[in-house]
Amino acid sequence: LILLGSNGAIVMTQSPLSLPVTPGEPASISCRSSQNLLHTSGLNLMSWYLQKPGQSPQPLIYFGLNRAPGVPDRFSGSGSGTDFTLKISRVEAEDVGVYYCLQGLQLPLTVVQP
Repeated sequence: LILLGSNGAIVMTQSPLSLPVTPGEPASISCRSSQNLLHTSGLNLMSWYLQKPGQSPQPLIYFGLNRAPGVPDRFSGSGSGTDFTLKISRVEAEDVGVYYCLQGLQLPLTVVQP
């Protein structure tokens, strides 16, 4: 998934785009930004979302590392600046879906899927 700012300045690139996993095993997704997302406030303006089949996207991680309310502790976020990682310590069947990384430095956003 690639997320572009309205003027095309910020590019968010995720890898891998597809990840086969086995329940009980760990998994991780990386996201790289073309611009530094570390705000002068000291917060990284990026978040992770999960869209489960047939549902709207739900927040998982905000400011790069804080779990959203109700998110299981098997999910964790790390990274700063331009490089971020979402880790699932033990994948469960309910974790299936599309994962998005989102930058909050520049709005509005256009979502582009290759």
